[in-house]
Amino acid sequence: MRKPARDSVRYRAEHELQHTLSVTLVYLGSTDNIGGVEIVLPVEPEAGDRRVRRSKTALLAATIQLISERGSTEVSVTELAEVADVSRRVLYQHFGSRDALIVAAAADLLSRELIPHLPPNLDTRESTVVMAGHMAANRSFYRAILTGSCSYATARAVSQLFSPFATTDARESFGLDEELASEVGDYFVGATVTAIATWLADGPDPLDPEEFAYRMQRIRSVLTSEQRASADSAR
Repeated sequence: MRKPARDSVRYRAEHELQHTLSVTLVYLGSTDNIGGVEIVLPVEPEAGDRRVRRSKTALLAATIQLISERGSTEVSVTELAEVADVSRRVLYQHFGSRDALIVAAAADLLSRELIPHLPPNLDTRESTVVMAGHMAANRSFYRAILTGSCSYATARAVSQLFSPFATTDARESFGLDEELASEVGDYFVGATVTAIATWLADGPDPLDPEEFAYRMQRIRSVLTSEQRASADSAR
């Protein structure tokens, strides 16, 4: 797959995603707080320690597997550790808490299976179809985490991942300064996450990504047309 240009929205989004994941998973001996979920990040062995990487990967995979199978975030630390074949102590060492692990699993799934497949121009209907298709294919998992016990923290984390290119989109579409573009971008990302959660929870089975993308683009077209009309009347 061809790499995106360094000045493209997708390139910036991918690097912001990697930064966010590093804040969540890599910073040594630090803490973070996303949506009220404290993420404790302990000091680890050598960064290249294969055992650390394997145990983290196993815990993330176990989280996605169990939540997807049950359609619920009501899984215990003991169950997650057993499926990952690690101890409860290792889980707490790597992620600090069960909810922090769930948030990290969502970010991991997005980074592996959605971000690399998004088209270069993220503000198009095609990108919405790709995103909705990914969510529909993993409906049981995303429905659970966006409506379950750590839904607020998950929604905040997902919003943080996508806010950089939403800000760029708002700035380029509406001609806004950076501060206002950031606020508008955050607003639309939050609204989109809410729309996705509702679609996943209440939509018919099977879900139709094309129909969802059509609805999102229709809303966008109304807003952009109103912005153009306002700009023309001000001339």
